[in-house]
Amino acid sequence: MDDDVASRVVATAPPSVLMGTSTQEKPHAIELTIVMPCLNEAETLATCIRKAQGFLARTGVVGEVLIADNGSADGSQRIALDLGARVVEVPTRGYGAALCAGIRAARGKYIIMGDSDDSYDFFRLDPFLAKLREGVQLVMGNRFKGGIMPGAMPLLHRYLGNPVLSTIGRSFFYTSVGDFHCGLRGFDRDAVLKLNLRSSGMEFASEMVAKASLAGLRIGEVPTTLSPDGRSRPPHLRSWRDGWRHLRFLLMFAPRWLFLYPGLVLIALGLVAFAMVLPGPLRVGSVAFDVHTLVIAMAAILVGTQVVVFFLLAKQHASAAGLLPVGKNFSAFRRYFSLERALLFAGALVTLGFAGVVAAVMDWKLHSFGQLDYTHTMRIVVPSVTSLAVGVQIGLAAFLSGILDLEVDRS
Repeated sequence: MDDDVASRVVATAPPSVLMGTSTQEKPHAIELTIVMPCLNEAETLATCIRKAQGFLARTGVVGEVLIADNGSADGSQRIALDLGARVVEVPTRGYGAALCAGIRAARGKYIIMGDSDDSYDFFRLDPFLAKLREGVQLVMGNRFKGGIMPGAMPLLHRYLGNPVLSTIGRSFFYTSVGDFHCGLRGFDRDAVLKLNLRSSGMEFASEMVAKASLAGLRIGEVPTTLSPDGRSRPPHLRSWRDGWRHLRFLLMFAPRWLFLYPGLVLIALGLVAFAMVLPGPLRVGSVAFDVHTLVIAMAAILVGTQVVVFFLLAKQHASAAGLLPVGKNFSAFRRYFSLERALLFAGALVTLGFAGVVAAVMDWKLHSFGQLDYTHTMRIVVPSVTSLAVGVQIGLAAFLSGILDLEVDRS
């Protein structure tokens, strides 16, 4: 989102909307900005703005109501301005794009964001602000604890989509957030700006929680109630498309779960199979495991190695780009496993594998290059080829890692 988004404010609101503050005051002289993304919300926008302004008036909080308009064509902007809200035009379409612009344009120290479809009660934001004042940097609403009114959430979302994605999010990012996708949440503006949120779509909700967890922000949760939205048209949310986008984001921001852990499991299974079958056939009841199992084990080790390499390269790129924190373990690994050491290790594996292949050829020569006992020969060839291929993979990956470092240095 452009850094000058705050300069694209449409017809700023009268000073009264700031509860007695001047629009010329320094940043954070306003304590709270209530941000609402808007795309053709004329049916419900006025209700949401009045509730938000009512909360500010009731509590005496110095604040403002800001509408991040995503190109409404139903007069939503005029409604907001007439009610004394501030409006920011956001040309880039998307839920996340609108909120990124709203966050940048906000003048408050704290921000509470919520949908402008009247599904959340902006008149009762007291628990969110109380948590923020305590020093909590991200306060999540939890609809499952606060209550979901009949008809407010489709059954697919309530019993499958939200619980599954929230469970995955908690596992991947070691957070206790119970409702990853609640649209009503509060946060410290400066802390969230440092997260460099980028998602333009609905996955913005997941990105905020994931990055806040990775950055070690203090996260809290309060119960909130979800009511049926007041619009006569269908919501912008598309269940399967947006659900996939949330899942895709969670996977891409958790390379350990996407690459490292599956890769290590494959390598471990392959090595166990090698250990059991390499000395000779293994019988379990009437089932015999022989050299065919070795071939499967080789495939598991090769694929597992490649997946782990993907993790290392993805983590290196994401850390350099500021998408993920580097982490002490990864930093220590990179310092120890330099390009030269990686090449030495790869060279040892290639040499070992090549020696095994030569030994297999010599054994073949002893039989005048004729028919061999494949159960014996394959126990030499398969481990040798595995070692050779893994060594080549590691060596090439080490050079690619070096190239990525050169690219970062030039930038």
